[in-house]
Amino acid sequence: MPKHAPKSFPVSAAAGMPACPCGRVDAKGRVLDFARCCGRYIGHFEQCAAPDAESLMRSRYSAFVLHDEAYLLATWHRDTRPPSIAFDAAARWLGLEVREHRVVGDAHAAVEFVARLRARGRGERLHERSRFVREGLRWYYVDGDLGL
Repeated sequence: MPKHAPKSFPVSAAAGMPACPCGRVDAKGRVLDFARCCGRYIGHFEQCAAPDAESLMRSRYSAFVLHDEAYLLATWHRDTRPPSIAFDAAARWLGLEVREHRVVGDAHAAVEFVARLRARGRGERLHERSRFVREGLRWYYVDGDLGL
């Protein structure tokens, strides 16, 4: 179990391990367990870079669920990175839908997604088109347009 896993961290029926919050599925439609999905990037940032912008975006969603500030800051491009991240303790992340992953040249990509959450008794949707840049072998989140 990830060290910051919320009490309601889902379990992957296929592996009996914590399911990845990002909801990525395997070829049989089963949600991947955290260790085989975003956990390999979050827990091993220096050794295992996300291979594409969509994988980075998914791992960043999982890091928000887990309140992993260190990973989020490490994967945020230095030109737009904030000094810290304020997490909403009342927010409960409910799911992620990736709508589009578009590669724009060798070093740029965009990912459109909708993340669902519940905060203070209200359901909310975060709809964003995020921009990413690749530097060397690593992808970084740059910024995004909200409320598409």
